[in-house]
Amino acid sequence: MDKAAIRRALTRISHEIIEKNKGIDNLALIGIQRRGVPLSERIAKKIKDVEGVGPETGILDITFYRDDLSFLNEHPVVNGTDIPFSVNGKDLVLVDDVLYTGRTVRAAIDAIMDIGRPSSIQLAILIDRGHRELPIRADYVGKNVPTSKKEFIEVKVMEFDNEEGVYIVRRDEE
Repeated sequence: MDKAAIRRALTRISHEIIEKNKGIDNLALIGIQRRGVPLSERIAKKIKDVEGVGPETGILDITFYRDDLSFLNEHPVVNGTDIPFSVNGKDLVLVDDVLYTGRTVRAAIDAIMDIGRPSSIQLAILIDRGHRELPIRADYVGKNVPTSKKEFIEVKVMEFDNEEGVYIVRRDEE
């Protein structure tokens, strides 16, 4: 996907979120660190452009909720959680860049439930690449990209990478 395709996908997701939730009265978006954060901010801005007011937004770091933490670096990078509102009773939309096994989403749900009790949790994903290991599906998908297990999806956003795009990268086993 190029910059224009990403913009179109986020615009469509924004409209789908508004439609499914019948507006944004009880809605909040939470971006999963790292690339889910700028994606959620873009969706919130597009919702504000349509509705005249934007949803509350937050940032979620799932580092210590990961089930593979023991396999990661001895000193994992913690980017921080910043949710400046109560999640209790809210309709939350978790936003991330790529949905693969479902483990990141499971960790995000665990983290949210430790913070409070939302009314509902929905999932918005830019790319769904398949290969689920857990029974998790996205409510809003920018693009389905079937991949092999030797392929990876790289999402580049201006905020972190100084470029915009989605790429399939093949990595052969070493």
